[in-house]
Amino acid sequence: MSDNHAHAAKNHPRGLLRSRHTAARVSNEELFFDLVYVFAVTQLSHYLLDHLTLLGSVQTLLLWFAVWLGWQYTAWVTNWFEPSALQIRLVLFSIMLVALVMASGLPQAFGERAMVFACCYAGIQVGRTLWVLLALGKHDALVPNFRRILAWTSMAAVLWVAGALADGYLRLALWAAAVLCEYAAPMIGFRFPGLGRSSTADWTIDGGHLAERCQLFVIVALGESLLASGVAFGQAKEWAVGAVLTLLVTFLGSIAMWWMYFDTSSKDAAHVIEHSDDPGGIGAKFHYTHVVLVAGIIVSAVADELVIGHGEHHVEWKYLGALIGGPAIYLFGNALFKRVVYGFTPQSHIGGLAALVLIVPFASHLSVATVGMLTTAVMVVVALLESVWRRRSRARVAAH
Repeated sequence: MSDNHAHAAKNHPRGLLRSRHTAARVSNEELFFDLVYVFAVTQLSHYLLDHLTLLGSVQTLLLWFAVWLGWQYTAWVTNWFEPSALQIRLVLFSIMLVALVMASGLPQAFGERAMVFACCYAGIQVGRTLWVLLALGKHDALVPNFRRILAWTSMAAVLWVAGALADGYLRLALWAAAVLCEYAAPMIGFRFPGLGRSSTADWTIDGGHLAERCQLFVIVALGESLLASGVAFGQAKEWAVGAVLTLLVTFLGSIAMWWMYFDTSSKDAAHVIEHSDDPGGIGAKFHYTHVVLVAGIIVSAVADELVIGHGEHHVEWKYLGALIGGPAIYLFGNALFKRVVYGFTPQSHIGGLAALVLIVPFASHLSVATVGMLTTAVMVVVALLESVWRRRSRARVAAH
């Protein structure tokens, strides 16, 4: 970590920055904060379930990008600041309240609550950054970076509010531009006219903490997948053999997703980022890979509801995006994540994606439950292959 940042943390007049002399652990305040995002993920999956169209998918994607940005930027702030400090707690709880209102407005974000959603989101992004600058003072090494972040989030805020004032495809276009603004900015070091450019070396983060925060969000999303299955099963008219079988299929799918991430890569990911010469750069890659990975879990939760609630129906094209798309997006995101961690793309994931593509031509002739069984089988096989390969690799390393 940066010596300048360690010195600033030690001598900061308000004692708000984390010490870099010991590893940062995820706090109870951060876990409490994440509960709002359990609700947000649930809202997104329900929105997609009710809008299984191309337009609905694009809208859900944009809303998910916003939800992830709000959470991720806050996770970076609590990486630098001590969440147990009273001021930081109050900031986190204030963000929680605004995020709760934002999440409540998600189903009508492209309707009558567009301005509520846009103002809440923009308020979180701009307000949090302003507070950080005030808390740091003028001389901390992090100040130039947060000034650039403020410039970008303010520019994006204008686009969010302008989109809320617009209608139809214009709103979609403006909000897409806002998302692009905030996702592209870190790629170019938040370069902004008159403010210069940040280097990832300036992002003096605790790598283990950031890895753990991402892992916990994956757990949040997987929890939504299990919740969707449980609710759909609970609403079934009869708990016959078919209903129990579909519940088992969705449950195994959730286990396979957990296994692919936590059994074979999450610990290694924490080790890689903790021992990297550029933890900020690796952390930024985590930012991009996890947004894809968690999106796959959200779409898979929709597929789980379809499998349990509409298992006997023949597959309609509007269902296919969730049934095939969810596992495919998750495999793709997991492959990107493992490429960051290990430096290569697992062949098991490429094979899994190919197998999912092969299901598509025959899907319209099958029932929803059958397609769910096939996709779950693919995910289970990929998880098993990856687990076996990883254990053999570790055994070889231990032998030498």
